[in-house]
Amino acid sequence: MIPALLAGISDFPLFNLFRYLTFRAGAACLTALLLSMFFGPAFIRWLKSVQPEGQPIRADGPQGHLAKKGTPTMGGVLILASLTASTLLWVDLRNGMIWFVLLVTLGFGVLGYLDDWLKLTKKNTKGVSARSKLLIQAALGLVAGIGITLLMPVSLQDSLAVPVFKEVLIPFGWFFPVLSMFVMVGASNAVNLTDGLDGLAIVPVMITGGVFALIAYLVGNRVFADYLQLHFVPGTGELAVFCSALIGAGLGFLWFNAPPAAVFMGDTGSLALGGALGAVAVATKHEVVLAIVGGVFVVETLSVIIQVFWFKRTGRRVFLMAPLHHHFEKKGWPEPTIVIRFWIISMILGLVGLSTLKIR
Repeated sequence: MIPALLAGISDFPLFNLFRYLTFRAGAACLTALLLSMFFGPAFIRWLKSVQPEGQPIRADGPQGHLAKKGTPTMGGVLILASLTASTLLWVDLRNGMIWFVLLVTLGFGVLGYLDDWLKLTKKNTKGVSARSKLLIQAALGLVAGIGITLLMPVSLQDSLAVPVFKEVLIPFGWFFPVLSMFVMVGASNAVNLTDGLDGLAIVPVMITGGVFALIAYLVGNRVFADYLQLHFVPGTGELAVFCSALIGAGLGFLWFNAPPAAVFMGDTGSLALGGALGAVAVATKHEVVLAIVGGVFVVETLSVIIQVFWFKRTGRRVFLMAPLHHHFEKKGWPEPTIVIRFWIISMILGLVGLSTLKIR
């Protein structure tokens, strides 16, 4: 919005700053942080007033979670409001990629909000049915996948890029939008499964967002893309502003979500943020890198799949409890230890993902 308002003003050198992507990305991060920090306390007080019993706690979960009873959920609304407002303020609104990424982010966020609301009203941990949730996510993801694909250069529209191998493109033809949908839905639910401890999900989300802010900036700049031998995708540079806003909104939320959490993001936040990362990965042609950088989310999801598969076949469990972070809780690890170690692993994976930009 701001770039469009100042587009016709070129006589003042200061206004030229608003043309630079790096400046707008930094401004978006700071704006989202200030918005979430400023409105956070009042929003949490309001949540407590309408959620006197807080988020329902699983009766079969770790006993330490019973102390969290009364903590309100739906904190994802604060993240999404700050993220969206900051993005719309600092991004070039003529960019089509932004609108499809926002479609996934806000669409999945509304679905998560409905899921949280049903859990609160029913006073149990069951919200929207898994089948309904997946169908809605798939529909939104497919629409966004088709839209993003059509905005890409023809040479990249139907292919999956492979990191490190600069010239390798795996053709999927008409199936590529469906593959894109799977990436978005998978990322969304992976973050949702990871969101089980105070601060556990939001920091890996911010780390992944930071990596993809850089990727979006490089892939959307022909000079840098050619130098690093990346696939140039016009228009993706603006996604760096979105990712930076995500980091700022996440930092503001973490202030209130740090142990002991004053608010949980709920499915409102986790489904939306995971979907957002998946959409950005598809737009920048770095779907495989998302699986590397978001390795924490992948492992958490695999732990659930393995647990369910093995239990159905043998009647025995591989882990004491799934997702994986609950396994370590059952083993007696303190919650802050689990959270911080997962953060460290996420940082390492972020560096590994970044290294793929140079190793060609």
